Amino acid sequence: MTTTPLAFLKGHGTENDFVIVPDPDNAIELSASAVARLCDRRAGIGGDGVLHVVRSAAHPEARDMAGEAEWFMDYRNADGSIAEMCGNGVRVFARYLDHAGHITAGEIAIATRGGVKRAHLEKTGDVTISMGRARLPEDGVTVTVGDRSWPARNVNMGNPHAVAFVEDLAHAGDLRSEPPYEPAAVYPDGVNIEFVADRGPRHVAMRVHERGSGETRSCGTGACAVAVAAARRDGADPAETGTPVTYTVDLLGGTLTITEHPDGEIEMTGPAVIVAEGRIDPAWLSENATA
Repeated sequence: MTTTPLAFLKGHGTENDFVIVPDPDNAIELSASAVARLCDRRAGIGGDGVLHVVRSAAHPEARDMAGEAEWFMDYRNADGSIAEMCGNGVRVFARYLDHAGHITAGEIAIATRGGVKRAHLEKTGDVTISMGRARLPEDGVTVTVGDRSWPARNVNMGNPHAVAFVEDLAHAGDLRSEPPYEPAAVYPDGVNIEFVADRGPRHVAMRVHERGSGETRSCGTGACAVAVAAARRDGADPAETGTPVTYTVDLLGGTLTITEHPDGEIEMTGPAVIVAEGRIDPAWLSENATA
């Protein structure tokens, strides 16, 4: 670990918040314990995850995407585990690249473990992300909270989701721990679980337990999964009708707009904000980074 103070920023997208660690040359080794300490809301900086900003060519998991996307979002959950994708994280990642002068407002390609995502920075401050296509595996699960159970739709947005429609979001319980689901074998690497209630025509609200982070104020890939599941439940499939379908998704931290196009591409639009910059004491990080 370097003895030079490490730069960091803090940002959020619909209150899904992240510690941003700029590291273009991939010179900083972030252990799982170091990430967990950075995300600690009492003893660290605090966040739902870490956005490790690396040039694709400098990271072994992203080198094959370097020709398409200069920057790689090496995303970590708050517990230090590695995740394939984070939709709100991609928006904040794009906002950081603009803030740091690495890009100009407009289109940008970003490499993630869930593939290359394309972002468009709006003049309004919103960021639109092309999230790719949803996969809808046939095997679903039953999610249980207390004495209530619901069938949950299996939706994969580059990371796994289980979407359950409920009458009241309070039925999801406190979400401090992961709600049990069966059969567990459907999600061998864990799953993000969304609870969804209707608010109006093509308008839903959700709560989410994010794998490795607990309940968060927002989840971008989760909002996309919810919109797709709601559309299919409502009998809407843009691939069949040739007409885009848009859902408004309310989250605890704000609102996202999700559009699924006839070619299957899903776009997510919402805010992304940089709120602070600072320096990490390398001695503190080193002391707390032992696994």
